[in-house]
Amino acid sequence: MENTNPWKTIESNKIYENNWIGLTEHQVINPSGGKGIYGEVHFKNIAIGILPLDNELNTWLVGQYRFPIKAYSWEIPEGGGALSADPLDGAKRELIEETGLIATDWIEIQRMHLSNSVSDELAVIYVAKGLTQGASSPEETEQLVIKKLPFNDAYQMVINGEITDSMSVAAILKTKILLQEGHL
Repeated sequence: MENTNPWKTIESNKIYENNWIGLTEHQVINPSGGKGIYGEVHFKNIAIGILPLDNELNTWLVGQYRFPIKAYSWEIPEGGGALSADPLDGAKRELIEETGLIATDWIEIQRMHLSNSVSDELAVIYVAKGLTQGASSPEETEQLVIKKLPFNDAYQMVINGEITDSMSVAAILKTKILLQEGHL
């Protein structure tokens, strides 16, 4: 039963598309047998998150205003990469671009779907270690504030609800567990 799709698609219509997403409306028969619609957002890139961690257990957060939620957000460095490319290459690019940090050691700690009730967006999250500071070069659409802080302060920001971005929450909580268990 786990692998059986109880949804039946009658018709699918592409509603909207740009360089990053596509929106499709499906006419469906739901698992209970009723007719309905289902909107699906297809992401054309993979989401990538990086939690930089130095030898003193400091990390870096990126602050920016997020248009969809109309609010300022503190996050781990994040970005996107082509679906056909190695996510690690995208992670290395995003870390340098947003923070100027170059890492020698990369550990994939999580793969997750960010909103699987409406989208197919996949995220891959890394911890980056062996850090060297260089110059950042954010994209023209990014007005970023970079903050270096002790990892435990970032953890407290999650616990206090100051960090709400899903990849950041997952990365920080998973890293806390890995540190406590001696795996990082």
